[in-house]
Amino acid sequence: MSFSVAQLGFPIQGAIVGRMPTQNRLAFWTCAAVLALALWTSGAATPVYPLYSADWHLTPFLTTSIFAVYPLVLVVVLLVFGDLSDAIGRRASILLGVVSSIVGVLLFAFAPDVGWVLVGRAFMGLGVGLSLSPATAKMIDIAGPSNSARTGAISTASTAVGLVFATLLGGALVQYAPFPLHLTYFVLLAVELVVLVLVWRLDRDRDPAARRWRPRGISVPRSLWGAVAAAAVSISASYALGAVVLSLGASIGKQLIGSDNAFVTGAIIAVSMVVIGVVALASRRIPLVVALPIAFVATALGFTSLVLAASAHSLGLFLAFCVLAGIGYSLLFAGGLQIVGRFAPAHHRAGTLSAVYLVAYLVQGGTALWLGSEATAGGLAHAVDVGAPVIVGLALLALVFVVVLVRPRRGARSAAPVAVE
Repeated sequence: MSFSVAQLGFPIQGAIVGRMPTQNRLAFWTCAAVLALALWTSGAATPVYPLYSADWHLTPFLTTSIFAVYPLVLVVVLLVFGDLSDAIGRRASILLGVVSSIVGVLLFAFAPDVGWVLVGRAFMGLGVGLSLSPATAKMIDIAGPSNSARTGAISTASTAVGLVFATLLGGALVQYAPFPLHLTYFVLLAVELVVLVLVWRLDRDRDPAARRWRPRGISVPRSLWGAVAAAAVSISASYALGAVVLSLGASIGKQLIGSDNAFVTGAIIAVSMVVIGVVALASRRIPLVVALPIAFVATALGFTSLVLAASAHSLGLFLAFCVLAGIGYSLLFAGGLQIVGRFAPAHHRAGTLSAVYLVAYLVQGGTALWLGSEATAGGLAHAVDVGAPVIVGLALLALVFVVVLVRPRRGARSAAPVAVE
């Protein structure tokens, strides 16, 4: 199965960008493609992890370390370059990011051993760190803050598209095509080059009045700390879910469920990504205080299904986990972006998004390393058992933060962010 961001977003396109000039519509969907590519890049190795483990004799901890290098490098990049695009322009920052991702994909494509893969993941983290926040911010710039919920839905759907290609197409190439350790990355490289050309054609959007950039970390006004905390916890919970699916999903399918077909396992994982996109588009009008309880329930039921699937070796329960995890991820991620779009002004938006992504990727990398360590010490089933309540608890914390954020102030008619004075 394959589909484009435009196809996923068609019902929204008319609502948000249908009346825009053609150039703005192209820019909007180019940035959506950058988001899709970022998540395709991050998940490209998912179907290949069992092959790395078998061919290179890797422990579960080292396998999850390959995954974790990416978000942990992202944390460093966001700390140093988090507000870069506010100074040099969205286009310039996205270009730097896509070029860095291309270097990472090339290293994967020719990797003879795990050392090349680890360095490649570092370049992928650099690339996504430089492009993800400015691409998201530019989409909000084009569509406007009033469309933040719908833009968040399209952003979530775009990431889902990228992950579908990573898991479904990647699984097919690993199972049925030659050179299973390498071919999937050559396909990704071709798409990276196409997107690079599209990004090059974006308008040069540097603000002449912007300050000269210098490394100084992420700066977020104190009045936005409440919004940043709520968005960060919400997206962190979704990324922790993603860490389980992307770093351990293929290994769980092979070792605990008993599926020896990489395409079948990849297809089941891809179902989760399709659900993410469908739920994002279907739920764009659902208020945060409704979406987050649904996300929490879906996360709790999903991990219950995964624990039962591991003990019963049930492919059906593993599929149920992927569906429920997709619902939880989608609502948590879109909710976090909606918070940023609603409360962060344009001149602080990229920096605010970087702060949110920094926390989320730190949680994702830490989750992957922790679960890999638990799997090495006690097996994958043990890692699932200990990880499930922690991630469900994080989803509950996201719900609490959002309820606090949007509660009406005394005497106020509308919800406002909780300011830290």
